Amino acid sequence: MSADQDKNNKGKYSKRGFASMDKEKQRAIASKGGKAAHAKGTAHRFTPEEASLAGYKGGIAQRKKKQAVEASIQAEKSPRARKQ
Repeated sequence: MSADQDKNNKGKYSKRGFASMDKEKQRAIASKGGKAAHAKGTAHRFTPEEASLAGYKGGIAQRKKKQAVEASIQAEKSPRARKQ
């Protein structure tokens, strides 16, 4: 965050924490964390099969969410839903 942005915020936002850092600093810290996890042996690498399954599950979840929203909209438009 630049000094100009700090002045414009006028105490509205916290100047603490990861999210308040500039993007380059966030990136550097995250990179160190990833390298440390790999060095320690606790990092996870997806196999092609795991990645495929994760994408499939994400697609199903997204489709269900979209269908629920569409059903809600249709229910609002339905004459039965209107009680006068």
